[in-house]
Amino acid sequence: MTELVFNTGRRAIAWAELRLPTNAWRLFLLLVIATIASVSPELRQIVLSAIADAYLQVTVFVAATLALVYVFESAFSFNLGRTMARARYFQAPIASFLGALPGCGGAIIVVTQYTKGLVSFGSVVAVLIATMGDAAFLLIAREPTTGLAMMAAGFTIGTVSGWLIDAIHGSDFMRADEGLSRPIGPMKNGVLPRIEPSAIWRLANSTWIYLAAPGVVLGLLFALQIDTDYLFGPLSAMEPTLWFGALAGIMCLVMWASSKRDKEGYVGQHDYDASALSISQRVIKDTNFVTTWVVVGFLTYELAVHATGSGIENWLHVWAPLVPLVAILVGFIPGCGPQIVITTLYLSGAIPLSAQFGNAIANDGDALFPALALAPKAAILATLYSAIPALIVAYGYFVLFE
Repeated sequence: MTELVFNTGRRAIAWAELRLPTNAWRLFLLLVIATIASVSPELRQIVLSAIADAYLQVTVFVAATLALVYVFESAFSFNLGRTMARARYFQAPIASFLGALPGCGGAIIVVTQYTKGLVSFGSVVAVLIATMGDAAFLLIAREPTTGLAMMAAGFTIGTVSGWLIDAIHGSDFMRADEGLSRPIGPMKNGVLPRIEPSAIWRLANSTWIYLAAPGVVLGLLFALQIDTDYLFGPLSAMEPTLWFGALAGIMCLVMWASSKRDKEGYVGQHDYDASALSISQRVIKDTNFVTTWVVVGFLTYELAVHATGSGIENWLHVWAPLVPLVAILVGFIPGCGPQIVITTLYLSGAIPLSAQFGNAIANDGDALFPALALAPKAAILATLYSAIPALIVAYGYFVLFE
């Protein structure tokens, strides 16, 4: 009976691969999001807010970071992944430095190098420990000394943890389990063929870039908790920031869902795919991929809060010694939204610094989304490993100073 079920499943998958377009599951995901939005005005507002937050809190910063890295690589004939692969002992410090940078772009870059098999599992642990995600912008703006201390602590703890993990497991740990060894693909006369977009895709790419420029400005102001709607003067009552973020985010989702070729180049693909694309194509495709999973994460969280009627601030109404533990558990939630809530609560005096320390070390920001999509086993294990230093630091600070 079991064999019959497996054989039937294999036939169904084979039939689907032959009959359905390669992007069918992407279109289905888009349909699910649209269906949720159509159920009621309240759910539509939740969906639009989740998409806008994903775009303004994540997309624009990921795009800016990827653009800087890709331009730097192109201008100086420099390949970050191969450099890190050769660095070996310095992989963990480099990963921690990129993770300690405000935002999630640096951490996402390290995760993508891991999915290409170019950096070790210890480097993934290092970058996830070091990153605070978008919560770093808020903390640095309000308490710069504390923010810089968090960054320094994250860099140091991430580096040491990365070295320890690699010493225990070796540099090739988890690669075989995740199937990270991928063929380079066919070449034409020894040269990788350039992928030229159609006219409609060129228009879409240009529009995407023109939206990203003001999006970075709005995203920075949004991260600093500045009322961006006020900047639009008489239009402020119409929530222009929400609509800008929602429409730009929807464009990212549609472009990702409309792309049929999995090997046109996106986060995690081999260097073959990347070299067949222009810098702008690489930035757009990689960012759209990340955006999609960030939207899914944001939407899942917001729908859960809507269904239960309980937000993170209510979870922290516990016995004082348990507050750091709850903050660490919140850090396990993918995305920067919950982590920004924790930082906001710390800045308002609702939770102690030990809880902020624990959350900062345990949280992986938005880098966890592409990691879960492309290397789920490694992502989950790396997240669990990050809990160890988070518990030590949080409760060490709690016992000594609070």
